[in-house]
Amino acid sequence: MENDVNPEGPKPTAPAKRKKEGFFYNVFHNGPFLLFALPGAIWMIFFFYIPVFANVVAFKEFHFSPDGFLASLMQSKWVGFENFKFLFTSDAAWLITKNTILYNLGFISLNLVISVFFAIVMSELRHKRLVKVYQTSMLLPYFLSWVIIGYFVMAFLNPDKGLLNMMMHTDINWYAEPKYWPFILLFIGTWKGIGYNSILYFATVMGIDPTYYEAATVDGASKWQQIKNITIPQLVPLMTLMTILAVGNIFRADFGLFYQVPQNSGALYNVTSVLDTYIFNGLTSTGDIGMSSAASLYQSVVGCVLLVSTNALVRKLDGDSALF
Repeated sequence: MENDVNPEGPKPTAPAKRKKEGFFYNVFHNGPFLLFALPGAIWMIFFFYIPVFANVVAFKEFHFSPDGFLASLMQSKWVGFENFKFLFTSDAAWLITKNTILYNLGFISLNLVISVFFAIVMSELRHKRLVKVYQTSMLLPYFLSWVIIGYFVMAFLNPDKGLLNMMMHTDINWYAEPKYWPFILLFIGTWKGIGYNSILYFATVMGIDPTYYEAATVDGASKWQQIKNITIPQLVPLMTLMTILAVGNIFRADFGLFYQVPQNSGALYNVTSVLDTYIFNGLTSTGDIGMSSAASLYQSVVGCVLLVSTNALVRKLDGDSALF
């Protein structure tokens, strides 16, 4: 008589099929979270996605019509890539492109190094109230407008009654000396943004598991060795992410920094003219909206290509540090 018992044991039962969750099911069960996200989604749609369709202005000889924007768009003549010649055939094309890229490379490098430095220094302070004072002091310039900062700079660099000339006993006309301004602009731009960037890195440092440092202390590691082998490696993913995002904006310059701080001085044109100020000056002098739209579209397309390329390179080297 055959044994009815299976020598291999009972057969595993097939797992119950999970009920398919549809769109309405997800909406119903995640309703409160979706409701919180709704204002931001509406804001993004109206101010980011819908305006994308207006990029067609870059390919038209745009003229305003009393019938409204859509009528103006339809009635304007299609000129193709004629508007882009404003950037590529101009005598200043190389100058403004070089200035924009070099300044942004300087800002990326300085912001990265100095922000990480200050974040690590603040994380080592044991007086928590003092840390808050330092953070507030460093973050304050970030909320000041470039107009206000421009007047602060003028108080120091005014040729007649400027504080710097009085302290140095000189009569330098700072707004007519181009050789000083690359350093001034790099210093002012880094000073304004350093507080915000350092707080991002500081938050990451404070989130590192303290057992790493305890183990390193038991092994006899010095403070510098702990920073080198624990803190900085833990910051690498955020440093990479911030660098990728910054590279995506390398063809964009902070208009306020390059226009308000030098007071749009013509004597400083060679060192302060960037894509954004050049577009603004061209728009105010000619009123050509199609030209300014073409320049803005050019900046966005190049920035997107650089962002995707940089992210692809990072993903190839270290997939965990890539943006997407």
